[in-house]
Amino acid sequence: MLKRKLGHEGLEVSALGLGTMMMPNNEESVRTLQGALDLGVTLFDTADLYGEEYAQQKFGGNEKLVGRALKGRREEAVIATKFGITHTQGSKGDPAYIKKSVDASLFHLGIDYIDLYYQHRVDPNTPIEETVGTMADLVKEGKIRYIGLSEASAEQIRRAHAVHPISAVETEYSLWSREVEDDVLPLLNELGIGFVPYSPLGRGFLTGQIKKFDDLPEDDYRRHFPRFQGENFNKNLEVILLIEKLAAQKGCTSAQLGLAWLLAQGDHIVPIPGTKRLERVRENLGALQISLSEAELQEIERISPKGFAAGSRYPGRV
Repeated sequence: MLKRKLGHEGLEVSALGLGTMMMPNNEESVRTLQGALDLGVTLFDTADLYGEEYAQQKFGGNEKLVGRALKGRREEAVIATKFGITHTQGSKGDPAYIKKSVDASLFHLGIDYIDLYYQHRVDPNTPIEETVGTMADLVKEGKIRYIGLSEASAEQIRRAHAVHPISAVETEYSLWSREVEDDVLPLLNELGIGFVPYSPLGRGFLTGQIKKFDDLPEDDYRRHFPRFQGENFNKNLEVILLIEKLAAQKGCTSAQLGLAWLLAQGDHIVPIPGTKRLERVRENLGALQISLSEAELQEIERISPKGFAAGSRYPGRV
């Protein structure tokens, strides 16, 4: 398994991680998590709010799944989790909330320390310096090892990094979501911070498995996302079909091509595609064997230029 370093504090992980957000708490998910570890995946990404219990305003469901699956193999895994999104109070990052959250996550995961602890969303009411200062105290206490931020702006990242080294920033990034290229990625390159793209396959659209809106189950949250709706869907599908054609010429799947493109954007980048199925983990790992020439990268840019995606990333946004 290829390894990559996130930041300068010593964190090293597999070049592809596994996002666990959409995993139900069942035995198939346990097998997928354990199988991924067998295949060499070491970075497992969860959060306190992930899990089926979230609808009942309960935290920790997905963390319990990850902890159960990796029990007995703790030293083989790098476990990343997050705090900061609440049910009723927006984003929080005050010291009292952080201390309460980390203890809850440690309990749910059944572990003594968290490898990589992210603030899930920056709290607009708490200075980022105060939040990261509290996280730095957790490092000193041994409750966490490395500090991360999720969906933070370049200005927030710079301020945070001045308090304590940030090892990783997690933000959506894929062929159809490239906003981070404007200012976040250049800053991470400057500061030597690792980058962990979530939804690296465009919430599944870039896999080529979704050819029409009705391919999405009736209870699928993606039905509410603008990029999957109406004329936006059709416009986006036109580009995906071109990517599929290029992937076929390369002898790989469109998912593998999309991940290989991401990996080629920098050796500090570690995508975390999410899946419930072990066979998809195997397919995704095939991207590590794909080398893209400069001509191929230029062709990908030609058929899927920055900003090609029709529709906003989330409902209710421009």
